[in-house]
Amino acid sequence: MKKSVYVEFILLAAIWGSSFLFTRIAAVEFGVMPTAFLRVLLAALFLMPFLLWSGHWPAFKKRAGPIMFVGMLNSGIPFALYAYAVMSITTGLSAILNATVPLFGAIVAWLWLKDKPTNSRIMGLVIGFIGVALLAGDQASFKPGGSGWAILACLVATTCYAISASYTRKYLMGVPPMATSTGSMIGAALGLSVPALLSWPSSVPSLQAWGSVLFVAILCTGVAYVLYFRLIEAAGPSKTLTVTFMIPVFAIVYGVLFLGEELTLWMIVCACVIICGTALATGLVKIKALR
Repeated sequence: MKKSVYVEFILLAAIWGSSFLFTRIAAVEFGVMPTAFLRVLLAALFLMPFLLWSGHWPAFKKRAGPIMFVGMLNSGIPFALYAYAVMSITTGLSAILNATVPLFGAIVAWLWLKDKPTNSRIMGLVIGFIGVALLAGDQASFKPGGSGWAILACLVATTCYAISASYTRKYLMGVPPMATSTGSMIGAALGLSVPALLSWPSSVPSLQAWGSVLFVAILCTGVAYVLYFRLIEAAGPSKTLTVTFMIPVFAIVYGVLFLGEELTLWMIVCACVIICGTALATGLVKIKALR
């Protein structure tokens, strides 16, 4: 790959890693639903000119229903769940759990699309879920004030991402990426509008909160989508997928530096187990003896 591709790869991981930090800052003042709603609404407004300029507006109109449904599944619901989660658990832990997206994606593709994994990938699924169980077992508590519901919210969000990926593969193949990305933001904004307005904060959020919303919407969602699709074209989907493994690194660094969050050795060990399992489950790493 060209050096510029590597730069964009690292930049994308750094941007997506910061989304947990800025979601946390925004959600404290805006609340969960308004934060998720503003993120997708502003991202849709940012991406709309790109959609019109690319000439793919007719493609969106033709498949508007399925695209907007995917928007709620791939953006609306997960963004709200992560906004809820980072209020109770560290942004680093949220990012580690987010790294299981390819893991759940492989499971959903197996069950729904009959994309049966090899023995090597099955071993990866087992290892990955062991890592999740060890991490959740150590961190989760469903007692008042515990983090159990937040961890569960992250895992439900990753499942939504996995289902939306298979849904897109099954029903939206051939739709231009710009039509899918922009249209999905529109669908998510429409779906979150009512609950966001009903839970809108009574006091005016600070400039810091507004800045965080703008950052997570424009940079972490709008610009990140553009970078993501550029990387898919330049490096292919398999290599681009590995960006998921780098996101927790940046998220943990941001959390420690700017929020004073604690990073434990156990979290690092579990993260390594999850990433190794996910790499096997997605076929990025293969064990020849287990084909």
